[in-house]
Amino acid sequence: MAARECACDARSVLRVLVTGMSGVGKSSVVTELLARGYRAVDLDDGWCRPQPDGGQIIDEERVVPLLDEETPELFLAGCEENQVNLYDRLNKVVLLSAPVDLMLERVRRRHGNPYGRTEAERARIVADTREIEPLLRRSADHVVETDRPLTEVVDELLSILRLPLQMASSIAMAPCSSTGRSCCR
Repeated sequence: MAARECACDARSVLRVLVTGMSGVGKSSVVTELLARGYRAVDLDDGWCRPQPDGGQIIDEERVVPLLDEETPELFLAGCEENQVNLYDRLNKVVLLSAPVDLMLERVRRRHGNPYGRTEAERARIVADTREIEPLLRRSADHVVETDRPLTEVVDELLSILRLPLQMASSIAMAPCSSTGRSCCR
C-alpha cells in the first residue's frame, strides 16, 4: 500500500480517489455517497476527455480546480491512465475490487453506461483486471472488495477514512461550483 503526501493535508480537507476496473461498482458507490450527504463525483460523467484510440483520460484542467475547492470531503471515482497525475492532490486512493465474473455481470445489466456490452469491451475488462488491477493494488492505500451489498461496501469505505456513515442533515444537494450540476454534493 502506498504512503501518500498530499498538498491538501495542510488545508484540513479530505480528497479520495475511488478507483477500479469497469464493473466493480464505482458509480454505485458515488450514488450511495451522495445519498449519505457526501460530495462525490463520477469522473465518467463529463470529467474525462475522449482519446483518438476510443479511450478517455481525466480532464485534469477541470478536475484540479475541483480538488482545490474548500470543501471538507470530496470523493472522485474513476479509473484512467492519467489518474496518477492527481495523486499529489489526494489524501487516499481506494481500490474497489470484485471477481471478474461479477464485474462482467454488472456491466451487462447496468444502465447509463454502455461500456462493456460488446465482446471486445468485455475481453478488455478481463485483460485490464489481469494486467492493470495489480498495478492499482500497489498504488492504493486501501482495497475494498465489492462482492457484497453496496451499503456494506460504503460503510467500509467510510470506516477506513474514519468518517461518519451518514453526514449531518444540514448538508444538502448543491450545485457544483465547477459545473453548476447538482451531482457534486
